[in-house]
Amino acid sequence: MKGDLFSSQHVVQPAVAPGMSVENAKCIKYAVNGEMYARQGAMVAYRGDLVFERKGQGVGGMLKRAVTGEGLPLMAVRGQGEAWFAHEAQNCFIVDVEPGDQFTVNGRNVLCFDASLSYEIKTVKGSGITGGGLFNSVFTGQGRLGLVCDGNPLVIPVSAQAPVYVDTDAVVGWTTHLQTSLHRSQSIGSMLRGGSGEAVQLMFQGEGFVVVRPSELTPQKNQQH
Repeated sequence: MKGDLFSSQHVVQPAVAPGMSVENAKCIKYAVNGEMYARQGAMVAYRGDLVFERKGQGVGGMLKRAVTGEGLPLMAVRGQGEAWFAHEAQNCFIVDVEPGDQFTVNGRNVLCFDASLSYEIKTVKGSGITGGGLFNSVFTGQGRLGLVCDGNPLVIPVSAQAPVYVDTDAVVGWTTHLQTSLHRSQSIGSMLRGGSGEAVQLMFQGEGFVVVRPSELTPQKNQQH
């Protein structure tokens, strides 16, 4: 068989080591040797001796997800083989979490991660009851975390002298030493008159990085996630 479809650009190569790697801009490959976790429904192909099982979030996690629509519906992947993960052709990226790190990420942006990482669903401090990021997933430990983003993300440095303000629907995640609070950029009078549509943002202060998607979440996509 010939043609561009069967060129080396598209044909996958065997994994050289266990773990996670970027197969292409839209897909992550995981060479499983034991156990790993992925969002439910994200597996697009696999080969080898693998078993996929739904993973519960615990009573607290299930309650938060039911109330907020956020959360992290997971499946465990066990055995030996290779699996490919993707979500709606979104762009894929890998974050290396080191001991002492803490990476907070919106559940809708999580694709897969090493079993050596721990996560819990926490309230975003200062978010009140506004925006799509009320509950986010906080990852700690040591391992790799695969993320998806609708477009190429913006990674914005935050310093004590220069806080960063981000639309609550555009936040993907942020690093350990950042503090969050709600910031209102419009007066009440302006909001009553219709305003600009950019009434409230999440303010980040401290030292670190905030990851931002290059678009706001539309109501239609919010219902799909």
